[in-house]
Formats: sequence, structure tokens, C-alpha cells
Amino acid sequence: MNRNDALQLLFEHTKSDSLRKHAFAVEAAMRHFAHLFGEDEEKWAIAALLHDFDYEEHPSLEEHPLSGTRILESLHYPEDIILAIKGHADHLKVPRETLMAKTLYAIDELAGFIIAVALVRPSKKIADVPVSSVKKKMKDKAFARNVNRDEIIKGAQELNMELDAVIDNVIKSLQAIADTLGL
Repeated sequence: MNRNDALQLLFEHTKSDSLRKHAFAVEAAMRHFAHLFGEDEEKWAIAALLHDFDYEEHPSLEEHPLSGTRILESLHYPEDIILAIKGHADHLKVPRETLMAKTLYAIDELAGFIIAVALVRPSKKIADVPVSSVKKKMKDKAFARNVNRDEIIKGAQELNMELDAVIDNVIKSLQAIADTLGL
């Protein structure tokens, strides 16, 4: 289990540039939080890269992320990675018991939301996104309407972190890969 293997799986099953960029965004945030919490950055990054790798092929609630986790089980990926991936999908009702699982849940929707906020800024740069703008856009239900704000709030609560701190850390992590994201 290493990043190259995870990338191979991601690229094999995910063809869209936007979903690949989402995986890279979540990976950057997971690495950032793993470092912050003194956890295994590589393991957390792999969970991030693979959390949605099956989504293009199996977008329904009945299939995602279970089809992907079945593949990971067949490849003998660690159980904590598989449980974190299952835990990011509320509809599965898999308890998020590890810090990795809680973090993946907390940052998945938020990373995409922050990117959406950056894209409507005049500069279209993640460097120009303050926490206050993200929080303001969260109140606008018409903006990025498919992003579940309740999951973002619940995720911060599960991490026992203030929402502002979670947002700020995700922004910082995305700034580190701004070129990869085209932001």
C-alpha cells in the first residue's frame, strides 16, 4: 500500500479531471490534518485519494462507496482505511471511530466547497479565500447547493474543533497545492 498504488487505482477508475482534483484536494487536507494531529500522513493521504475513486462508475447511494471498498478489501487494504472511506458516507451509518475517519468526513465536503468559493472570487485563487467568505457562502443555500452544510458542521463537531479552525486548515492545505488545482 503506497501512494503510487492508490494513484493507479484512482486513475483507473476516475477519468474526470474535476473528480481527480477533488481527490488531490482531500489528500492535501488529510496530509495537513495528519501532520497537525501527529498521525500517519501517508495512510491518511491514501484514504483521501481513494475515498471517491469508485464514484464515476458507481454514483448511486446503493453502490458508492461500497463498490470501491470491496475492491480495496480484495487488494488487502488496511481495515482502518476501508472503515474511514465507508464512514465518509452518512447513508451507510458506519460509525466514525478513528481520528482518520472523523477527519475524512469533516473535510470531504468542505474541500469542494472551498474550491467553489475560490472559483467565484475575481482572482479565482485559493490564496484569496478568507474563512469569512467561506462562512458567508455557507449561508447562501443557492451557492454550491449540492454541498451538505450540515455535514461540514457535524464534521467539525466530531473533530472537537471550531468550524473556523477546520475551514482555515483546509484553506491552508489547498493553498499548498494551488497549482495542481489550477487555483
